[in-house]
Amino acid sequence: MPRPITLFTGQWADLPFEEVCQFASEAGYDGVEIACSGDHFDVQQAVDDDSYVQSRKDILAKYNLSVYAISNHLVGQAVCDNPIDFRHQAIVPSRIWGDGDGEGVRQRAAEDLKNTARAAAKLGVDTVIGFTGSSIWQYVAMFPPVPAATIDAGYQDFADRWNPILDVFDAEGVRFAHEVHPSEIAYDYWTTTLALEAINHRPAFGLNWDPSHMVWQDIDPVAFLWDFKDRIYHVDCKDTRMRVGGGRNGRLGSHLPWGDPRRGWDFYSTGHGDVQWEDCFRVLNSIGYTGPISVEWEDAGMERKVGAAEAVNVIRALAFDKPTAAFDAAFATDK
Repeated sequence: MPRPITLFTGQWADLPFEEVCQFASEAGYDGVEIACSGDHFDVQQAVDDDSYVQSRKDILAKYNLSVYAISNHLVGQAVCDNPIDFRHQAIVPSRIWGDGDGEGVRQRAAEDLKNTARAAAKLGVDTVIGFTGSSIWQYVAMFPPVPAATIDAGYQDFADRWNPILDVFDAEGVRFAHEVHPSEIAYDYWTTTLALEAINHRPAFGLNWDPSHMVWQDIDPVAFLWDFKDRIYHVDCKDTRMRVGGGRNGRLGSHLPWGDPRRGWDFYSTGHGDVQWEDCFRVLNSIGYTGPISVEWEDAGMERKVGAAEAVNVIRALAFDKPTAAFDAAFATDK
């Protein structure tokens, strides 16, 4: 059976959930990856009120959509981040921000992630997508010099904060799929290895594979899939276009806004960037991934409804199934 293609609702949180579902259905999506933002999915309401969960299910059913995962990226960011500042106040719910005290925000965010596992189970999904935050991302340039003990402490901090969260995920039969992404504890190949080691490779913690964050770091998304094949719990499709030629545009973005032609790279709608999607889907077949393919639409140069409606067709054309028999089987003779 073809893998379901879903639309991640995070970039549509300014619209009512029902409006997004109607668009996704009309565009040809099989379901949605629901973001815990806007009015799309409220974790606390879901935990407290069964009728609220049913209201989400009713909207999905109205538009013949399924849900395979929910996302709590924004609150997850606050679990490990240091410092906690105005950036977090802008993205987390007021009940998480509270008085803005950093450690209090981190602890409330951790409790909300535990509740996210409980809410997911009530909704009937077994995967939560999100970020972890990081206490050591601030040291990524490694200057002024940073001792190895500081980096080690960052991974220990991650383990100390996330193991209790993952205990609840285990209890609820839900998995956490971390999106490997700059500013997180795992942002590239080797930091992903370190993060998995820090939590002793426990099965509750896996990966949301999004190649857009790998392309600009010169990480091969296909090799990443193969090496972490047992941890690919979810797939998001977003593209990246590189523009580092010419000697001016750098990989770090130069503090320039998305879409500025002076940037060294930008996120593009699926199929318009440098990701080799067919190679990626062939490897997903090889590793036996059968979960949803979710479109995370981001493109500063394209209207979102145009891009999202096109992306589902791009993926359907390339995310073909493996053959049921070897292509050379027809050459065999019956002896």
